[in-house]
Amino acid sequence: MKILPIRNEKDYKKALERLEDIFDAKKGTEAGDELEILSILIDRYENENFPIGMPNPIEAIKFRMEQMGMNQKDLAEVIGFKSRVSEILNKKRKLTLDMIRKLNTNLNIPTEVLVQDY
Repeated sequence: MKILPIRNEKDYKKALERLEDIFDAKKGTEAGDELEILSILIDRYENENFPIGMPNPIEAIKFRMEQMGMNQKDLAEVIGFKSRVSEILNKKRKLTLDMIRKLNTNLNIPTEVLVQDY
């Protein structure tokens, strides 16, 4: 097992190919250890070179509502009046701190996402 740092696109592709070759390796074996270390290196390279930004707060709310099978009426029960929900989802009203707390608690949307400007 010879593992090298991933410094460029060529190293990255080579690491992905190796990962594919040993993907089914058993934990605790030499190949399993290589798989674990290679996964960490690939993850680090991807996070540094292909970062994924946080989603827009309103889009995150809509997405979570869809996942939970919620409609605007259901969301109104969480954060207040139905007309207020409509204004928020149409970006005509900003989220208040109280709404952010309720959305975080009830919909499990991270506060880091909800406090962003939109």
